[in-house]
Amino acid sequence: MSIAATVERALARREIEGSPGRVAPTVLARGPGWSVGDVVCTCGPQDRSFEEQHSRYTIALVAYGCFEYRSTASSGRGRELMTPGSLLLGSRGLSFECGHDHGSGDRCIAFWYDAAFFERLASGAGVRRTLIRRAQPRMPPTRGLATLSARACAGLSRSDGVAWEELAIQIAGETLRFVSGQPQRMTVSSTDIKRIGEVVRLVEGNAGGPLGLVSLAEAAGLSPYHFLRLFERVTGVTPHQYVRRARLRDAATRLASEPGKILDIALEAGFGDVSNFNRAFRTEFGVSPRRFREALTHSAYPTHPTYPTHPTYPTL
Repeated sequence: MSIAATVERALARREIEGSPGRVAPTVLARGPGWSVGDVVCTCGPQDRSFEEQHSRYTIALVAYGCFEYRSTASSGRGRELMTPGSLLLGSRGLSFECGHDHGSGDRCIAFWYDAAFFERLASGAGVRRTLIRRAQPRMPPTRGLATLSARACAGLSRSDGVAWEELAIQIAGETLRFVSGQPQRMTVSSTDIKRIGEVVRLVEGNAGGPLGLVSLAEAAGLSPYHFLRLFERVTGVTPHQYVRRARLRDAATRLASEPGKILDIALEAGFGDVSNFNRAFRTEFGVSPRRFREALTHSAYPTHPTYPTHPTYPTL
């Protein structure tokens, strides 16, 4: 179902029931210090706005519709029209109101951060906490945000394979850079390479184990924000992509060398269910796990080229 269709269906249900507009968040994923939710709002011009307060640091990507975000007198940051592609920036403890004078319904992907976790990200990005609290509440669509926004919106229609933890940290990082006005620069030292090399060895030696981004960052002795940027700078892929491919390589090796069931191999390689494993495997190797094993068993793919025993040379 499209992003817009979900909102339209919710509005139609509201019309039938005669109920007031409401905000309905659905948690998509969560981890230590962060969570992400699909927030569908059915409020319209007929609904009275009321004062709310951010309980956590919030970065909400507007996926559909538009609404007016008004900071109250206690925060004194004015009002903004939130449009698709823009980010709503909410600092913990600040009060606000939302209005829908322009029409009914909107949908956002909200990233919520506990104070300690977000302040770690800010520290890793070199941004002062006071600067975050003074920032304008709206970040317009930017080139640096375009790919992240597309990935987040695509995640609304997918049930698995979405790297929400990485997205939460990447979107926070892009926001922090925008707020601080800092360009994205990164130099890599020999110490950085050593740290990432140790993490790579950790992943390769325990691909099927719990390998969340935060735990890998802790193993490297870095903040999650800095670790994510550094890992991608050094290896060319994000930690999520690297772990996923390491698990697929491990599974492929087992399929080629062990007689175990595909389900058992998928679980031991770190995949939560066989359907997710099958899709990821086919994307990576071009065939299903079963076809991959059968092809190797029947030597469909020779491991070395064959040559004639007595080659024939042209007559001179």
